[in-house]
Amino acid sequence: MGVWHGRSLRKPTGGRIRPHRKKRKYEMGNPPTETLVGDKMKIKERRGMGGNIKQGLKFASHANVADPETGEVKNVRILEVVKNPASQYYERHGVITKGAIIRTEIGLAKVTNRPGQEPVVNAVLIKKEEEEESESEEESEGE
Repeated sequence: MGVWHGRSLRKPTGGRIRPHRKKRKYEMGNPPTETLVGDKMKIKERRGMGGNIKQGLKFASHANVADPETGEVKNVRILEVVKNPASQYYERHGVITKGAIIRTEIGLAKVTNRPGQEPVVNAVLIKKEEEEESESEEESEGE
């Protein structure tokens, strides 16, 4: 089913607006590309206006993670989606969006770009792996 971005045919009061023309192709939209964690990177290409090609990431296996302390950027494997503040559904199903917190090989990282509209995942390191392990050990000792 297509997505239509034209004007609604209902008034705020609920009354009907009679259409003065049909729907146009340039008013068409696309459903969002929901990026998931996968084994291989898979790019989804869509046709835009004027024959332009828009790219989105369907499956992501690696992320470019920047370490704010050292200033280094590393390409590391994504293990899982830990939290996604955009939607609880996205969190449950492991969808990567901007602001999602992902677990990588070097620690937890926050996604800074929109992978559904760009064919790459960029993130900033929040917690290193060593800090994560020490916190989990302290919690288990307290119980």
